[in-house]
Amino acid sequence: MKNKGSIVKKAVIPAAGLGTRLLPAAKAVPKEMLPVVDIPTIQYVVQEVVDSGIEDILIITGRGKGAIEDHFDRSPELEERLAKAGKGDLLAEMLRIAQMANVHVIRQPQQNGLGDAVLCARRFVGDEPFAVLLGDAIIDASPPATRRLIDCYAEHGHSILGVEQVPPEKVSRYGIVSGVSVADRVHALTDLVEKPPIESAPSNLAIAGRYVLTPAIFGILEYLPRGTGNEVQLTDALRCLLGQERIYSYTIDGRRFDIGDKLDYLKTQVTFGLARAELAGPFRAYLRELLAGDAEE
Repeated sequence: MKNKGSIVKKAVIPAAGLGTRLLPAAKAVPKEMLPVVDIPTIQYVVQEVVDSGIEDILIITGRGKGAIEDHFDRSPELEERLAKAGKGDLLAEMLRIAQMANVHVIRQPQQNGLGDAVLCARRFVGDEPFAVLLGDAIIDASPPATRRLIDCYAEHGHSILGVEQVPPEKVSRYGIVSGVSVADRVHALTDLVEKPPIESAPSNLAIAGRYVLTPAIFGILEYLPRGTGNEVQLTDALRCLLGQERIYSYTIDGRRFDIGDKLDYLKTQVTFGLARAELAGPFRAYLRELLAGDAEE
């Protein structure tokens, strides 16, 4: 594979969380492997990385998440069966998935939070900027959200956080930032707070699960005490980093789908189902029929 010339050459996808909000489905199946129509969630994330010009990816997993590694590996038995059955299109797709990127996988030994998961990537990343994409969040944007962050990093030379505006009732679910506008969609940050109460939140700009970070973050994460939820919080580390160097945010132009939330997961299925040409017509007709039945009741 050839790198496409991106200034950011490596991506890290944390995918070690237990998925408690999606139990019991996530007990035996990693939440990142839950399908959106017929494609696992994490495949959309990996595709975003590749479409952003990065081909070296480290996925941070945990116990019971071997299906993620298997998904991006070759499966000779399946490939042989598809070939014998004359299912050339499916075979080509299986081969494409296995070859779409240089995917490496390591385990986070303990569930100590997102910050600890990112720290696990230190040796893989080395001394260069890197992208971080949460494995349970799909962002539908063109150009890809990560590509936008890389372009912003190339211009400003400092860590960039992808953010989105969220309604007040959701502020306490995210890391929230505040800053001063320096360009269209770009803010120089002045503060970051992990999951603040709505009355003390500095803004409604929530970190959207996409980052381009400098390697300076590792030195902070190594000694950072545990924060909210008794976990090592990446937002806390970024707040410390802000005391050492500038950090910017970029307000993403696109729609984010949070697979870790049950209602958002249902919305994701409907949205992506309606976007599929072979499904849109009959699926829309079914939804109309369903809604008409509800109206009659």
